[in-house]
Amino acid sequence: MFLKEYISDVAGALKSLFIGMKRTGYYFTHHKEIITEQYPDNRATLVLPERFRGEVVMTHNENNEHRCTGCTACELACPNGTIKIVTKFDINAEGKKKKAVDKFVYHLELCTMCNLCIQACPTDAIKMAQTFEHSVYDRSLLTKVLNKPDSKLQEGVE
Repeated sequence: MFLKEYISDVAGALKSLFIGMKRTGYYFTHHKEIITEQYPDNRATLVLPERFRGEVVMTHNENNEHRCTGCTACELACPNGTIKIVTKFDINAEGKKKKAVDKFVYHLELCTMCNLCIQACPTDAIKMAQTFEHSVYDRSLLTKVLNKPDSKLQEGVE
């Protein structure tokens, strides 16, 4: 009984090895069908899928305006506290206090790229970028302020 199982396992292993070597031999002799990506040599031509999630970014227009109202929906949706929004109160032309974003802090080292913050944002102020090279020697470089200095809320966004 034991010998029969042993021989069966060895035969299965040899069959698996033969199938793998056959596939390797095919690609070795057919150079036209290269399927391996030569990263980092192909950075200029690298195309990532549209659904790829790299990191959270806040979009700004040419007038340094963003769409974030400071509602903190993304902060609440984040499962591990990656986003922290610091708000302030601005006084508008009518003299009313209005909530505004002072700092939009994003901790990339904590982010799981789950996309829940993007889905929770009611004004589409943030999106997932296609960046993926985040290796640094200093962990503090992974904490980013997403709103640009002196940026303001875009007109018509409430």
